[in-house]
Amino acid sequence: MEKADESIAHDLSPFLRIYKDGRVERLIGKDVVPPSKEPTSPGLSKDVAISPEPTVSVRLYLPNNPPPSSSKLPVLVYFHGGGFMIGAAVSSTYHNYLNVLAVEARVIIVSVEYRLAPECPIPAAYDDSWAAIKWVGSHFSGLGYEEEIKLSNGTGIGFELAGLILVHPYFWGNDPLEDEATEPEKLAKIEIWWRLANPTTTGFDDPYFNPGKDLGILRMGCSRILACVAKKDELRARGWYYKEVMEKSRWEGEVEVMEANGEDHVFHLINPTSENAIAMMKRLVEFMNDHR
Repeated sequence: MEKADESIAHDLSPFLRIYKDGRVERLIGKDVVPPSKEPTSPGLSKDVAISPEPTVSVRLYLPNNPPPSSSKLPVLVYFHGGGFMIGAAVSSTYHNYLNVLAVEARVIIVSVEYRLAPECPIPAAYDDSWAAIKWVGSHFSGLGYEEEIKLSNGTGIGFELAGLILVHPYFWGNDPLEDEATEPEKLAKIEIWWRLANPTTTGFDDPYFNPGKDLGILRMGCSRILACVAKKDELRARGWYYKEVMEKSRWEGEVEVMEANGEDHVFHLINPTSENAIAMMKRLVEFMNDHR
């Protein structure tokens, strides 16, 4: 039997390894692809630094068939997945998917490159995400935004903000829901991951992890929420629970859950041309354009 590497503090394969000297080796999502600037491409993209300290950047996506200058496109501020410890806005997985989504929905997408744990534990990801939202808000009128988003076709466009979309949300809680793991070994792995991402956490019912415990949930700044879940995903029940929490609160809005039968976590990224992935993208497109 191969001897375990004594220098490894946490082996979270096939995702990452954390070494005793503090090094982090990410095993997936490491590939970096450049933005799409080809004038003949259906979609265009560009990287923009929005904060020097801490370093925060975004990748902007724009369909290469903009409306007249008097019109505005909806904007989607996108936060990639990965449990706060893996993934990248500039990886091929997210780049390819969002490039298609921007074209299909005819929206501007702002994909945030936030800092990852364990090097930068929570709340770093939230702080960076909030910085990105404020950056978007600062360009809401379109003033100055043209200078930032101007791509190879020389087009600058103002925008409108839309609702909230949750895709296979990374939520948990102390009380297990239907089909959730209850085995001590599985729960231990979930807890190790969460505590590495958030060393100061209070546990599974931390409001960062269980929005049902967030006293500020009534301050939700939109009236429409779409939660996408997958039937085989161990996080599936949390998407339905989020709908239940919001409906039982005094929040005056509408929550829709779209469930993909026979699918697992992030199936739409793994096989974006599958029937369920296409159906999901169609619903995302409809949701983002319902208000037009």
